[in-house]
Amino acid sequence: MTAGSLLHPDILLRAYCAGIFPMAESRDDPDVYWVEPKRRGVLPLDGFHLARSLARTLRRGRFTVTIDEDFAGVMRACAEPQPDREDSWISEDIIAAYVQLYRLGHAHSVECRIDGQLVGGLYGVSIARAFFGESMFSRVPDASKVALAYLVARLRAGGYHLLDCQFITPHLASMGAIEISRSSYMSLLGAATSGFGARGAAASAASGDFFALDAVLPPDTDGAAATTVSGPTSGHFIAQLLGQTS
Repeated sequence: MTAGSLLHPDILLRAYCAGIFPMAESRDDPDVYWVEPKRRGVLPLDGFHLARSLARTLRRGRFTVTIDEDFAGVMRACAEPQPDREDSWISEDIIAAYVQLYRLGHAHSVECRIDGQLVGGLYGVSIARAFFGESMFSRVPDASKVALAYLVARLRAGGYHLLDCQFITPHLASMGAIEISRSSYMSLLGAATSGFGARGAAASAASGDFFALDAVLPPDTDGAAATTVSGPTSGHFIAQLLGQTS
């Protein structure tokens, strides 16, 4: 069975609901394998740690933050070599599969730009009230932290219950991520994805609304509604929103 058939959208969605996800050995690997960590990283949405320095960065509006404007670009940026990692588990087959999920509304990206240039971001999979963070990147300091802050605010506003980080890193731990057992994770996962059908449909009452935040974001500095693009005014709002329970 080819990687393409293993990564069919229906199979991917069922795999996430079962607590597993795919990876490749390298960017050029034509095969994938399924991962089921014994210990799982999650970021409790009410436990996000908003550092003072990050709050200042948000309020200054240094980054222009967008949603779903360049999903494939974010994935390819996440797959680029890093100082501590020459290769990536994000293969071309994985990119193609997740772009399909994105087109179906089950995957989303957050992009951070400076002067129009993509400098950071993240992407992940959305099922019912669960969001599975896949990868993030930064080309300048704080870019991925800003992207994660916007994601957490969006998930809170949309009624999500679970933000899966897969594995704990010092970067994620500094922002509130914790590690839990597989059994604890499966309990959280079951509650967050209840109502999700085998055919890839979720009852509206059981689904998070990834775009709910857009309805409450204040106008940006030019007076236009801040629905997709978020500048200084909405950055201040995000810091205020996260600071209420951080």
